[in-house]
Amino acid sequence: MAFLNSVLVNDIRKLASGQGQYTLMCNERGGVIDDLYAYQLSVDVYFLIINASRIDDDVAWLKSQAAKFSGGEVNLTDASHHYAAVAVQGPKVREFINQCIPGAASAVMPVNAVADLKKNQIAGFNFDRHNLLVSCTGYTGEDGFEIVGPDSAIQRLWDKILSIGAPAGIKPCGLGARDTLRTEVCYPLYGHELDEQTTPIEAGVGFFVALEKGEFNGRAALAEQKANGVKKKLIAFKMSDKSAPPRPHYPIWVNGASVGIVTSGTQSPSLNCGIGMGFVPPELAAPDTKIEVEIRGRRFAAVVVTKPIYKIAK
Repeated sequence: MAFLNSVLVNDIRKLASGQGQYTLMCNERGGVIDDLYAYQLSVDVYFLIINASRIDDDVAWLKSQAAKFSGGEVNLTDASHHYAAVAVQGPKVREFINQCIPGAASAVMPVNAVADLKKNQIAGFNFDRHNLLVSCTGYTGEDGFEIVGPDSAIQRLWDKILSIGAPAGIKPCGLGARDTLRTEVCYPLYGHELDEQTTPIEAGVGFFVALEKGEFNGRAALAEQKANGVKKKLIAFKMSDKSAPPRPHYPIWVNGASVGIVTSGTQSPSLNCGIGMGFVPPELAAPDTKIEVEIRGRRFAAVVVTKPIYKIAK
């Protein structure tokens, strides 16, 4: 726990067994090395779900930090090659998930069924003579579950989910479709809204930075930004008129001046218009601010909107 609190920005002490939290790893300048989910499986045993594209960088960085840590013994294992994962997301998932993974939890958190898990909870379940970890988390803004286990078990579970979930309208979803969902609810993506030159405060996820917990990597830089403000701020926007979809790296203009850059952009299937996120100076970040996005050499009108761009009806 002490080690994780020194390398992650959220407060790991808030977790009990079976609970997880969104958090970030930062360098000394406050730049984001990765964003991730941290779960406590039992006392002093934690499970980190990092971005697949960042495994080598993250593990190397964590090992370097563990080697310098003087607060006690830290055993760090890269288990990524042992696991596959599938996310089952949507408003009807709880209606059929117990048929896909039947029975009560076998480890971590004592629940009678998968559907009994609440937001950010995790538990172990038996499936096809394998152990699965099932968490009530997701990257779509919807209710649902993320399931981690051996590759062979996940393949069989995938087929079972598609069969049992068919009456509820379940469909396989690729990264492009997932990207429209996470953009509609303004979830950041590493390499777009987050990178080693961008801090959590600038990226709009400062809520997950626990300055009060004591010293941790990047704390001084993040405290300075919280106290004195930032030089760039992440906005959400909608296109005002018909246009091709905005895309990452497109320039943002205000009053004839290039003021920022699009980090994520897509055509929203829920709103039937172009949407996106991007960085601009703080004085241009207020909702209803009129901007222009340069798309294929032409500028198209857009407007800054309150996050999330699309809110799930509850």
